[in-house]
Amino acid sequence: NKFCLKFLKQQCFPLVIFICRFSLLLLNLEEYYFEQHTANHIINRDCRDERKIRGSLKICSKSIIFEPDEKIQPIIKKYIFLYFLQIPLRDCISIEAPEDNETNNPFTWYVNLRCLYTSIFLNRASHLDKLGDQAAMITAILQSRLARTSFDKNRFQNVSETLHMECEAEMVTPLVTNPGHVCITDANLYFQPLNGYPKPVVHIMMHNVRRIYKRRHGLMPLGLEVFCTENDLCSDIYLKFYNSQDRDELYFYIATYLENHITEQTAESYMLQWQRGHISNYQYLLHLNNLADRSCNDLSQYPVFPWIIADYSSSELDLTKPETFRDLSKPVGALNKERLERLLTRYREMPEPKFMYGSHYSSPGYVLFYLVRVAPEYMLCLQNGKFDHADRTFNSIAETWKNCLDGATDFKELIPEFYENDSSFLVNSLKLDLGKRQGGKMVEHVELPSWALDPDDFLQKSQNALESQYVSEHLHEWIDLVFGYKQKGSEAIAAHNVFHPLTYEGGVDLNSIMDPNEKVALLTQILEFGQTPKQLFTTPHPRRIIPKFKSLSRTSSHNVSIAESPVSPNEESFEDLTEESITLAWNNISCSVFILSSLMFALDSTLKMFSKESKTLQRSVSFSNMALSSCLILPGDTTVISSSWDNHIYFYSVAFGRRQDTLMGHDDAVSKICWHDNRLYSASWDSTVKVWHCVPAEVLGTKRHHFELLAELEHDVSVNTIHLNAANAMLVSGTKEGTISIWDVTTATMLHQLSCHSGTVYDAAFSPDSRHLLSTGEDGCFKVIDVQTGMLISSMASEQPQRCFKWDGHTVLSGSQSGELLVWDLLAGKFIERIKGHTGAVTCMWMNEQCSSIITGGEDKQIMFWKPQY
Repeated sequence: NKFCLKFLKQQCFPLVIFICRFSLLLLNLEEYYFEQHTANHIINRDCRDERKIRGSLKICSKSIIFEPDEKIQPIIKKYIFLYFLQIPLRDCISIEAPEDNETNNPFTWYVNLRCLYTSIFLNRASHLDKLGDQAAMITAILQSRLARTSFDKNRFQNVSETLHMECEAEMVTPLVTNPGHVCITDANLYFQPLNGYPKPVVHIMMHNVRRIYKRRHGLMPLGLEVFCTENDLCSDIYLKFYNSQDRDELYFYIATYLENHITEQTAESYMLQWQRGHISNYQYLLHLNNLADRSCNDLSQYPVFPWIIADYSSSELDLTKPETFRDLSKPVGALNKERLERLLTRYREMPEPKFMYGSHYSSPGYVLFYLVRVAPEYMLCLQNGKFDHADRTFNSIAETWKNCLDGATDFKELIPEFYENDSSFLVNSLKLDLGKRQGGKMVEHVELPSWALDPDDFLQKSQNALESQYVSEHLHEWIDLVFGYKQKGSEAIAAHNVFHPLTYEGGVDLNSIMDPNEKVALLTQILEFGQTPKQLFTTPHPRRIIPKFKSLSRTSSHNVSIAESPVSPNEESFEDLTEESITLAWNNISCSVFILSSLMFALDSTLKMFSKESKTLQRSVSFSNMALSSCLILPGDTTVISSSWDNHIYFYSVAFGRRQDTLMGHDDAVSKICWHDNRLYSASWDSTVKVWHCVPAEVLGTKRHHFELLAELEHDVSVNTIHLNAANAMLVSGTKEGTISIWDVTTATMLHQLSCHSGTVYDAAFSPDSRHLLSTGEDGCFKVIDVQTGMLISSMASEQPQRCFKWDGHTVLSGSQSGELLVWDLLAGKFIERIKGHTGAVTCMWMNEQCSSIITGGEDKQIMFWKPQY
């Protein structure tokens, strides 16, 4: 089609083009690009010097854009719908497609007005009085166009591909959304833009996908982001759907395909890795941003990082001094006491809904404020074709920090680029004309603090500060504010961390708003003024631990020494350094020469003792007519204690070969016993754990032991297992209803209680450093709990219940319901070795302190000795 264009009122202007000629960034925010047509721009029409400029005409929802083929000619943008548009027809022709077997017939010529239809309807929309009505009509035009088109199946990469689903969606890039059709097959994910821009089809091979995340877009659960890399910040495609059902269905198809290829990580699992020092502070913040719906494709939800350094005046940066750092327990708005008092006064006088800060700590304007030197086209799009005033531009690190401390409306945090390796955002390498400041100085490179030699040195020292000991000890406080329990509610008020209600997830339900004008106003505010991250934690975030890896092998060839400093983004992670220790420890476990035919304690109510050296049965004792549940040998190896389902605890003298004493301490079966320093801890189905002081008969010079009840730890239901920590100061108990309780045994008080499992807790144990607690239950899940806060920080599912386990804080050896032994990597959230063992469930497990000998007992009435092969 050929057109000549005539505007009654010429207000065309040349646009600055940086890399490519046409870009969606030339459109206004929330504007759609519908279609393009070949056209001629006629200059001096009907005059002797009439001249045609050939190019393409872009029909957009609020403007038309003419892009000349000649690169020296400027792109012309016209807000045509503000005025009446006249498009006289000149040689506007088309050729009719021939019917079958009529290829030799003469051409049929006719006038084609197709390109005008969209313009006419958009022109009508522009003449509506209210913006909401205009947006509604433009949306209706868009939906009609999508409904009348479909994905072109000829774009499939292979003719044998099977179509799973097709729907409409928009591809999201910074400041731009582009509508089209999404299609997923058994091999590829496709997106076909309605306008064919920037290319006819975007396609991603399914076997390349590594991560997928559901996203919020405009505070609504409509987004889906797909990554083909493990750790990159930027995704391969971000899609926004028109309803959550389509989003969830597509997510299901991709997740089903990837089920055996990737492991989904949770905030709790990343927390565990961070606490243990296996990921750096930088990596942890990136993971949290990703899980909290922050994306590089959505500038209203760009990843947020904290200001760390507070000293920008010294000539040397001293990372050993606390005053060098910003107070991470407070939001930026609360760092200046005088400003905070003024804000609180206004807050108290404000009607509901109240908020302390009128601007957010992260918004598109703030992101582009930092990135204007490397992404000027985005700033021009946001600022309607202009850069910000020179004095408001990102001129100086120190000035920006000072304004964040003192400014009445400036509470912004930083972006990840301040802790990465590319310093180009600090340098005006594009020679942009960013204006002249009041003092007459042109805006060029960002002014650095005196302690930074150059931009690269500034970033390196910022990285060092982020990974410093001070920040590692206090970063959890900032996480509480931005991602955690101080983000909302009474804790947010107490922490002076309250922002406008529209910035929070759930702050408004756009679907419930019927007035289109109100909806447009709210959506504009949501997208342009910043959004608070999705809340990831509802309890206090635990502190970081300086990692000390306890090798499972005591031999010098397998000990690994770990530095006690956190990891920087550019250094090897602790996970890399300890990989050999983890895999060598339990990765190759083999059964020893012999298998014994009976358990040490069993449901047949007998206690049997074997000689490992002679491989013969030494003793067999029957205490009652009910099953024995657990046993242990007291220091000195002269006395064995065994608990029974008959409510009793039996003391057996090895030297005399007889039952020495009986403790009748419970009203129901005794399920588990522990011993330390003359104290006996007994768990029972009578819903108690009892603490006894026991004085052996040998000490008293009598025939019987002396028992004194010191404490009774009450539970609501039957207790199935207990375990003492290494310092014997805390005890964990697990019940038949899945509850885990942590007790201070010195005061007999409960520290924390969590409902962790759906069914019986089979086993629970503290890590060697007592920082964490691991439990396993009837539901087939491993749960990791932070002991200090009582917070569930990780969950890992297995194919079947794991009945018992031993662990070193990193790696787990478990006995399964089917009789196999499994080695698990807790940090990776998966098992790394499967060893065939018993033919029935593994019911108990013992390991010596050197981790060189393992004994397991099973329902197949066998006990097995295992030897790790290093």
